[in-house]
Amino acid sequence: MTVPARVAAVEVPDRFAGRMARVWGEPGRRWLDRLPALVEQCAQRWSLTVARPFPLSYTYVAPAIRADGSPAVLKLGVPGTAELATGAAALRLAGGHGMAALLDADLPAGALLLERVEPGEQLTALAAADDEAATAVLVDVMRRIHRPVPEPEPLPTVARWGRAFAALRDRYGGGTGPFPAALVDRAERSYAELVASSAPPVLLHGDLHHDNVLRSDRAGWLAIDPKGLLGEPAFDVGALLHNPWPDLLTWPEPGRLLARRVDQLADGLGVDRTRVRDWGFAFAVLSAVWLDEDGEPVDPHPLRCAELLAGL
Repeated sequence: MTVPARVAAVEVPDRFAGRMARVWGEPGRRWLDRLPALVEQCAQRWSLTVARPFPLSYTYVAPAIRADGSPAVLKLGVPGTAELATGAAALRLAGGHGMAALLDADLPAGALLLERVEPGEQLTALAAADDEAATAVLVDVMRRIHRPVPEPEPLPTVARWGRAFAALRDRYGGGTGPFPAALVDRAERSYAELVASSAPPVLLHGDLHHDNVLRSDRAGWLAIDPKGLLGEPAFDVGALLHNPWPDLLTWPEPGRLLARRVDQLADGLGVDRTRVRDWGFAFAVLSAVWLDEDGEPVDPHPLRCAELLAGL
């Protein structure tokens, strides 16, 4: 009798392998070598049938079926990396409200078992048809996620994320490398001023944009893949304002669209419009800085969005 395979072939695209080795060095290369065995171990531990992965970025993410027939998602990352732990903490703290539920975790193994959001349509599709409606969804998701966090929790702060600006200058001998100095100077100054004048911190997603919000039969729209950090609620507008990436800049009058988004977000979150604009501007530049930190080529998209936001 032939027993069906519980694990589909573990596919590791060259771009994903190169990124993991570039970002994590030797630990990333060793993790890639062990990845097929790790997927098999998780399948055995959680009684899963694991399918081929979703498109990959910095973690291995694949759909799975549990022993009872219910759908799930298996997520694997390099063990010991802070982002895996903070993402798991954010999911646990949210408790399925505004985010996909965390079903189980084995952080020493770098493994998370997650609710599979179904039917799973990305908010990107709605944004292309009705951006105002999509922005309203994002406001609702943020309001469900944002909550006070009991101490202690292994979550970074918005202030800590801002250290990436200083790290950029360290990489380039005090300069700004491939980025316009005036743009970085303004973003760095604005970021520091926003942190210094922040409202009391709450749980934040940290990477809330249209590709990370899926339609759910269980609870409307739900966020996936949180970074997990602490900061004022307005910070979470940063990622969504320059997304969908790269489609946004191909849409008619992106500057006017961004202005409308800023107004809508300010009203929906009860935050000053200038603060929403400034977080969007600073975060767009920070996103470009992070790509440089990871060894990626300069992408003009977030920088152009930052320029548009700066002019609002």
